[in-house]
Amino acid sequence: MGAKTALLAFTDGHVRSALAGAPPSGRAEAENLVRRIHPGYAIERIADGTLDDTYPPDDVTYALALPGTDLLIDHRPVLDRPSELPEHLRRLGEGRRIVLHWMHSVVDWLAFAIWEDGTLVRSLSLSPDSGIMENIGDPLEFERPYWAGERAVEPDPAWDDEEPYALPFHPLEMGEDALRFLFGFVLEGLPEDTDLNAEEIPMYGFKVTDPTGREQAEREAAYAEAIARMGPPRRFRLGPDGKMQEIGIDGL
Repeated sequence: MGAKTALLAFTDGHVRSALAGAPPSGRAEAENLVRRIHPGYAIERIADGTLDDTYPPDDVTYALALPGTDLLIDHRPVLDRPSELPEHLRRLGEGRRIVLHWMHSVVDWLAFAIWEDGTLVRSLSLSPDSGIMENIGDPLEFERPYWAGERAVEPDPAWDDEEPYALPFHPLEMGEDALRFLFGFVLEGLPEDTDLNAEEIPMYGFKVTDPTGREQAEREAAYAEAIARMGPPRRFRLGPDGKMQEIGIDGL
């Protein structure tokens, strides 16, 4: 699995229905949405994308304004705990449903949440390294097989010293079901007949930057710190016994 998402929607009904049944509004409406999401930021129009561009690069936002639904793809609002969504975003969703889906395959992290008219009714955030960081509200229908132990992670026979997976299921597997339930499409796995084709749904593209340069500088410093903390790379090769064996540089 290699999927990443940073999806946020404000809707009067269901996101899937809006994406499937209504023509998009123009770029001006999408730009107005981005300006309301990121007040005070410099916003520049760039090349458009599609709905399957679910995790754009730094400073890139995709947006779509539909009748009854506004959709944003932008990892700037992403947090470990969805309940901490910034107040100005929650205000934008007053009287509506707020739906978010955040996923990152590098760390097997999934978070999703739903607000109904300002009330958080469901939020889940978990990864194998951090455990369950947030679990608010009753599980949604698609979650039930996972919590019932029906989607446990099977050990890989190639790794003879593999520890049991730290969670009762794989977050990215649940993440695909959450994406289908909340937004109507999937990124990996077999699509169903009722799934939307995300590649066919256009999204307007914008470059969104902090005009002071502070945000960019902080981000670069964080990247440098993360690289400095990383140890030397480890290399593995499938051995003759079918197990993964670590090799040194001389073994390459």
